[in-house]
Amino acid sequence: MVFAQAGQNNQGQVGGQPTPADMFHQLPIITRWWLGASIVLTLSVNFQIVSPYHVAWSWDSVRSNLEIYRFLTSFCYGGPFSLGLFFLMFMQCSFSQKYEEGVPFNTGAGGGTADYAFCWLLGAIGCLVTYPLLIAMNIFVMPLFYPTMTYYVLYIWSKKNPTNNANIWGFPVQGLYLPFVYLAITVLSGNPYQPMLHGMALGHLYYFAADVVPMVYGKDFLQTPRFLIDYFGFNEYRPETPSFAPRQPQRRGGFGHTAGAATPTTTTATATRTGSSGSGHNWGSGGNRLGTS
Repeated sequence: MVFAQAGQNNQGQVGGQPTPADMFHQLPIITRWWLGASIVLTLSVNFQIVSPYHVAWSWDSVRSNLEIYRFLTSFCYGGPFSLGLFFLMFMQCSFSQKYEEGVPFNTGAGGGTADYAFCWLLGAIGCLVTYPLLIAMNIFVMPLFYPTMTYYVLYIWSKKNPTNNANIWGFPVQGLYLPFVYLAITVLSGNPYQPMLHGMALGHLYYFAADVVPMVYGKDFLQTPRFLIDYFGFNEYRPETPSFAPRQPQRRGGFGHTAGAATPTTTTATATRTGSSGSGHNWGSGGNRLGTS
């Protein structure tokens, strides 16, 4: 494609700066698809193309009417337009990208996209399993899991990056305290905090299983499925479409470390469990969620 305007290059950049489309396509694949689906579905509901009741989680609708699309839509609708929704989507994109690129946990795929996909799937299953239990306990939780999953990812990132600084209203906050600062702001502002607690609880369960249990008890039972490693590759996140070429098996080292794993470009790959820095439907009361830098 040739651009006629001056200052616009053939990479779709204007004045040497990347366009929003460029930045979107440079996101790692899980983050890109989740954010893209969330934007499309949230816009569709807010412009009344789709009813919010048709995207919310409903096991009765899945069982009786085979509306299996709810397994996806309930994780992608952010809620009505509000400043809180904007910040929530910013948090989703930011911390999902940091997790996917930052190698926070290695459950057998070197800490790249395959491990993040496994983590995301476990969180989604946790939302679906715990939702009826919370309802039975008379704990109000919205049947839309987009904010829950966002806080799930945020909490896990914070546990693996406790000393990394984030920014709230210009004030630096260490990663370890970031979820609790958001929780305090939400409670003080009178906005629903149940999705936060739900996501943080699920995130802590994942952190305990992926990091604490191997170190303390010497049992490493979380293993990224082989099909995810074959699809996404080992120890990489790939902004572009991943290869389907199978990878050589990885041998898990002590306490979840990966040892002697081969990649397409190197003979061996050493992956540790050390993280690195990177970076809802609101049923009537849109909560303001504050973004991070």
